[in-house]
Amino acid sequence: MDLFSYFKSMIDQDECSVVICNLEHEIIYMNPAAAVRHGKSGGAGLIGQSIFACHNSRSEEMIRKVVAWFQESRTNNKVYTFHNEKENKDVYMIALRDGEGALIGYYEKHEYRDAEEEKPYRFA
Repeated sequence: MDLFSYFKSMIDQDECSVVICNLEHEIIYMNPAAAVRHGKSGGAGLIGQSIFACHNSRSEEMIRKVVAWFQESRTNNKVYTFHNEKENKDVYMIALRDGEGALIGYYEKHEYRDAEEEKPYRFA
């Protein structure tokens, strides 16, 4: 099995929404959680469309500023964007880089704050 298959499986199993965009701001991938989360807006049908189609002008401005910042330095890779009170999570934009460190795209990362309530190793 190739390495790509492992990475795709890792993202697909994530319960958090993952939407990956290229530098033209086109949605090139959505994991299953993202397709469900954005179902009312078109779900997986958003792939191939501009990320700006589902954002207001202020969000578009900020996304463009973050991508410009990512391009300034190979060390500029993560930006906190907001806290979602309703879901108690922080949201970040993350740079995606090729093997030489060149910026190739970006994605949004969600980090939940609540402590896990499930019993560790529930199957044991």
